[in-house]
Amino acid sequence: MQQYPTQDTEWQAQLEEITGALETVTESMEREEKLEELLSRVCQQVLRAVPDVDMAGITLHRENGPETFVCTDERAVEVDAEQYRAGNGPALHSAKTGKIVRVELTEAKERWPEFTSAATEAGLGSYLSAPLFIDHEYQGAMNLYSRREHGYRELDATVLDLYTTAVEGYLRTWQRYLATRRLTEQLRTALESRPAIDQAKGILMVLHNCSAEQAFATLVDYSQRSNTKLREVAERMINEAVGSASFDKSG
Repeated sequence: MQQYPTQDTEWQAQLEEITGALETVTESMEREEKLEELLSRVCQQVLRAVPDVDMAGITLHRENGPETFVCTDERAVEVDAEQYRAGNGPALHSAKTGKIVRVELTEAKERWPEFTSAATEAGLGSYLSAPLFIDHEYQGAMNLYSRREHGYRELDATVLDLYTTAVEGYLRTWQRYLATRRLTEQLRTALESRPAIDQAKGILMVLHNCSAEQAFATLVDYSQRSNTKLREVAERMINEAVGSASFDKSG
């Protein structure tokens, strides 16, 4: 007797796909890729996690308004552009409300006419969008496009919701890691710069008979006015002082 897959077995299979997709994304983060590269990888991997996806893209709200930050097919850019021009559509609604939006184009014409027209012209039949919030600078929606009129079920929406939630957590951790690494580099640079700055302060204190605070303020002022790093200003002053002393000795 032939056995047909149940919803439970299908759900298990999709969970395995999600796990595999997330593992690939995590490996990409460990290679310290740029955000655009990571989100491109996220879009490629969601093609594995959700069935019947023909294109995937991510809408992010930027300074000049929403834009398709990454996508797997340039046709997605054209479809989304109509949403942005009209100021409404499933991706914008999902990003604004924080809710999953599952759309069959035959039912969306009255609500989002511009989007529906562009999507139909691109040969699409269904659309699925989930909110994506990384931080206050990067927030929007992940969008899936299908040529099938009934391409997305409630199960697919649940899968996408799980996937985007996990991706959000990974990306936030990745952003915090990068911020920590930048701070560590700044602290290391500051420690390496301190001896030179202290020497330059000493030179100014001797030359101008001023306090350490006044000497440091002089260095900072010159650094800002010349748009030069404080360490470079200090090193230049030390080199000039050493050069001048050498010239006096030879004279």
